[in-house]
Amino acid sequence: MLDKYERPKREEKEALKAEIKELRARLIEQQQLVRDSKLPILVLVEGWAAAGKGSLINELISEIDPRFYNVTSPQVLPEAQERYPFLYQYAAAIPENGKIMFYDSGWMEGAVRKYLHRDITSSQYKKRIRAVNEFERQLRDAGYIVLKLFLHIGEKEQRKRLTELKEDYETEWRVSEDDLWQHREYKTFLETYDGFMEKTDDLIRWHVLDGENGRQAVRDALKLLVKKIDKALSEGKYNGEPFKEDFPLLTMPKLSEVDLSPVIEEEEYKEELKRLQKRLGELHNVIYHKRIPVILCYEGWDAAGKGGNIRRIAYPLDPRGFDVKPIASPEPHELNRQYLWRFWTRLPRSGHICIFDRTWYGRVMVERLEGFCTEKDWQRAYNEINEFERQLTDWGAVVLKFWMHIDQDEQLARFTARQETPEKQWKITEEDWRNREKWPQYEVAVDEMIAKTSTKNAPWYIIESNDKKYARIRTLRIVVDALEKACEEHIERGLS
Repeated sequence: MLDKYERPKREEKEALKAEIKELRARLIEQQQLVRDSKLPILVLVEGWAAAGKGSLINELISEIDPRFYNVTSPQVLPEAQERYPFLYQYAAAIPENGKIMFYDSGWMEGAVRKYLHRDITSSQYKKRIRAVNEFERQLRDAGYIVLKLFLHIGEKEQRKRLTELKEDYETEWRVSEDDLWQHREYKTFLETYDGFMEKTDDLIRWHVLDGENGRQAVRDALKLLVKKIDKALSEGKYNGEPFKEDFPLLTMPKLSEVDLSPVIEEEEYKEELKRLQKRLGELHNVIYHKRIPVILCYEGWDAAGKGGNIRRIAYPLDPRGFDVKPIASPEPHELNRQYLWRFWTRLPRSGHICIFDRTWYGRVMVERLEGFCTEKDWQRAYNEINEFERQLTDWGAVVLKFWMHIDQDEQLARFTARQETPEKQWKITEEDWRNREKWPQYEVAVDEMIAKTSTKNAPWYIIESNDKKYARIRTLRIVVDALEKACEEHIERGLS
């Protein structure tokens, strides 16, 4: 791709100027159509240091209404300082429907620089390329326009530009040590950029622009953007068949096959609760020191005891090192983005624990059964969720998922008790009763969800919850065992 790039001949200035003016006029016309059609657009501008990425973006946005776009410049932090998954800052910045987001460098630069700095291994680098392909496909499937540009300049031209910037007092700050290092290793970067682009070009194409001719680069970028928008406006949202990958899945029972009779005696409950909470508090200190992120996901029937279970998990934890994220119906700004966005933005930092009270699995339960998304959307979500969770475990996170399971008789008894107890009446709503009527439909959806998303690295645990105390102890044991195992593996990998 880059190694075979042939620089185009220079074109006549006045003709270029006229063409740029015409394309800008068309982009101005499109912006209201983009807003009305709720079309989200992501423009990724990658390229060499001093190639003019910032100038190109400035030219692209010069005539766009500022209310319709944003520009982000993601940082490439050393791996030792990074506290979130690789794609976190890029996923968190995706635009709302009807808006454009320009990335001044992005996931290619972030992956390549860390790889060549030897902050990450070859294996980790390959996983990041895979994650990029998954991320881009998920955006496309959600209806996003993704335009990927690479601004290319030669080694001599880069040396000239960096020297000029470095020698000017007012611009020397724009040249970093990493930029100079990139120039010294130009051929290595060229080969690595080229390899990255070849491995991420099948789904959404890369477009190489001539950075040594700024006006032609602006014209070419405008032409590509206008063309992509026109195509999306005429064809509508992507409606292809859901992508499926064969993830290694655990064999799981159906809910109807789970024995809900287990109970625990009061004395044993008190002793185990004290022992397990003490151990969990100790492990919290260890995972913080080792920077192991932990994500606990709670789903289950209404009144199954999620809140009480979460309280027993949270009680021994240092409040500075954990968060509980209750997930309700999405807000308008969340509905206006790809559905996983609101979970990307709630992830914990490394060394912290995040407890989700309801999760991304709403896509294949509530949204599926209530018709809040299309059948293709929720069918696609099984694979998207497995990819998302794999990216979390590739980052080093412990991901545990609990389905709090009770039978219908127990639920009715708890609903009735809530309704008859004044201080608990707030916990029962008309929606709870309405959902209860759909128990058979939900059971089918939950069985499919667990069967298709219980992976080795992010397993489901069906927690027998007719006896709340038994459920609390079982969950605590699972969490403690998983954290002990994670800490041992951390030491074995020489990461302590």
